[in-house]
Amino acid sequence: MAHTLTVSIDAMGGDAGPSVVVSALMRTVVRHPGVHFLLHGDEAQLHALVERHPRLKNCVSVRHAPGRVAMEDKPSHVLRRGRDTSMWHTILSVKNDEANVAVSAGNTGALMAVSMFNLGIIEGVARPAIASIWPTLKGQTVVLDCGANVTATDEQLVDFAVMGEAFAHAIFGLERPRVGLLNVGSEEQKGNDAVKGAAAILRGSNLPIAFHGFIEGDDITKGTVDVVVTDGFTGNIALKTAEGTAKLVAQFLRQSLRRSMLGRLGAVIASGSLNALRRKLDPRASNGGIFLGLNGVVVKSHGGTDAVGFASALDMAIDMAKADINARITADRRSIAAKSAGDRAAEL
Repeated sequence: MAHTLTVSIDAMGGDAGPSVVVSALMRTVVRHPGVHFLLHGDEAQLHALVERHPRLKNCVSVRHAPGRVAMEDKPSHVLRRGRDTSMWHTILSVKNDEANVAVSAGNTGALMAVSMFNLGIIEGVARPAIASIWPTLKGQTVVLDCGANVTATDEQLVDFAVMGEAFAHAIFGLERPRVGLLNVGSEEQKGNDAVKGAAAILRGSNLPIAFHGFIEGDDITKGTVDVVVTDGFTGNIALKTAEGTAKLVAQFLRQSLRRSMLGRLGAVIASGSLNALRRKLDPRASNGGIFLGLNGVVVKSHGGTDAVGFASALDMAIDMAKADINARITADRRSIAAKSAGDRAAEL
């Protein structure tokens, strides 16, 4: 791999296609000088877009990929017939050590399948998870799984905790991240068998975490813990609900301020504070779900995002590439496995 940090991008993924990707790159190259970008997709279309921006000339390369993964394509179909697509080529660049990290706004299921097929899974991890960063009253927190696995066993939830802890350490700089299991109540007797089993394993582990125990839904935005662990079904619903609520609050606020002359005057006077609130409520600032547990780093952007949102996903990808997160996940997973083996031997 070249010494320059390289980001491989599925330029044809997402609803808006390559125009959003190139616009996002114009923001990203300012924040991250020295990073190189590989764009995969229709060569003629991409060259035409890149050539409009001289700033991109020396930091962007284009790789031709004639095919494109549609949002409605089934993962199995993409695995069988998608090897000429921009998504496949994007992940292959990471596998072949041509890039440090991959970013796509395409079909989530297909991206996970292609990533698992080409990169494989970290030893000891049963299933990868999608992690997202959420704003809270105390700063930020990591939530996973946000959609990769509809259900999860107790051991898989422990894997998610390990991966979330490593993520919080690498990105937030926390030595002992606080980890909580999302549940219907904080009492020990509540929850299903998977959640209770995961709690028992985590309480007995010697991982570098501060296991908080069970948390409820409102604890996410309170910032009660640094890492929130749940199954993908619950996590995805929580994520979409939070995004919808943020948009609802922003719309209600705009309507209220426009309702009268006094409201519009108040908006002008409080414009600085309102702009700060708008930035905090903007889901584009936290755009990007990270596929944790793979032998490689893959970031999934929302398919309908704009250039601001895609640039946020690129920021996250670059931060992830700089942090050796997989080494910590591997070490912590081995620690769990060793303790489990010791416990079983002691029982015999």
